[in-house]
Amino acid sequence: MIKNIGSYLFVILAICSLAFYSFSSKETFKVGDSYLTEGLALNYNMVNDSVSHNNAKALKTDIASSFSPSLGKTYVGFKEALGFKESRGNYFTVNTLGYLGKYQFGKETLKIIGIHNPVQFLKNPELQEKAFLANAERNKWILRRDIKKYVGKKINGVVITESGILAAAHLSGPGNVKKYLRSHGSTSFSDAYGTTIEYYMKKFSGYDTSFVKPNKKAKVVKA
Repeated sequence: MIKNIGSYLFVILAICSLAFYSFSSKETFKVGDSYLTEGLALNYNMVNDSVSHNNAKALKTDIASSFSPSLGKTYVGFKEALGFKESRGNYFTVNTLGYLGKYQFGKETLKIIGIHNPVQFLKNPELQEKAFLANAERNKWILRRDIKKYVGKKINGVVITESGILAAAHLSGPGNVKKYLRSHGSTSFSDAYGTTIEYYMKKFSGYDTSFVKPNKKAKVVKA
């Protein structure tokens, strides 16, 4: 009996000893190398950053494009389109034939509308804008009867509009436009670079040029 009790006590003591040493161990659990991030280049999010940056840049471009002002078929749209065709909108250029500025004026035309200093003219964008309007007003007065008669008709497949007539007059002078209209396109004109009245009639068709008032004595009024 006593022997059996001793055996039980020994077993109990042995179990308690093992439990004690298990819980009091100073050894710490070490995470395996496959779980550690120390020393690694954690750039997994760089692709997303790049995509976000590109998307933001694209969005900015789209917004800029969406909100770019459109001049449409207004008078301002008309003169800007014509200025771009003549010189890419460059106020300070002189072409190989000596035509000046954004709208490529000849010196004789400038004299007619009251400008006698081509050098000053070339340096002054405001003066060039005034010259464009004065010349258009004068041309509209000269062509007033032709505008009334031919607008809405077709010549060589091109619908005649007031803005087309004024653009062609800027290119060739009002006299050549009269000849073209009154000959129903059989008498044409092209400048030294091969640009024709018909081309300008078509390219600058349909703009609202009601802002331009016919004026026989149109002159540039300097500020």
